[in-house]
Amino acid sequence: MPNQSRPKVKKSRALGIALTPKAVKYFEARPYPPGEHGRGRKQNSDYKVRLLEKQRLRAQYDISERQMARAYDRAKKAEGKTGEALVVELERRLDALVLRSGIAKTIYQARQMVVHGHIEVDGRKVDKPSFRVRPDNIVMVRERSRDKHPFQVAREGGYAPDGETPRYLQVNLKALAFRLDRDPNRKEIPVICDEQLVVEYYAR
Repeated sequence: MPNQSRPKVKKSRALGIALTPKAVKYFEARPYPPGEHGRGRKQNSDYKVRLLEKQRLRAQYDISERQMARAYDRAKKAEGKTGEALVVELERRLDALVLRSGIAKTIYQARQMVVHGHIEVDGRKVDKPSFRVRPDNIVMVRERSRDKHPFQVAREGGYAPDGETPRYLQVNLKALAFRLDRDPNRKEIPVICDEQLVVEYYAR
């Protein structure tokens, strides 16, 4: 499991991105890294810039370094640009799509929903957040879980994304279900990352 010992607000400020809705207001108030030297000038090497970008991408999907390296290895074998293939690879994770659909508020909540057995894919329970959803897979909250409070909130749109739902998903929140219509395009994926820097980090 990824290391979650560091408070998410501090982690957000260190990485320069808001990882949770709660972190947004704190990040706006203190848009610099945490700690007494957070506002100081930093000398960034090429390595550090690439490392930070890799950590930012990892944090947005809440995955371990091992999972990230495996995703990169798969992306290298895909057609097209490796960086774009990497982000698409990560976006097809079950927990990521549960978040994008509006069934969960954060990636952490989405992971928990999957791990606790509340989600099924094509009628079969899946409890692995890393499960890769394929086009035309139908994902929904299991019947026995639908009366739980988080799913009642989701059904009423309480976790729906601020912008429009990504076009690669067909979502029915009232039914607590969605379908992956096709593989996402990188430009459609709401992730803050210069993926070319991540590729350069792993290719060094």
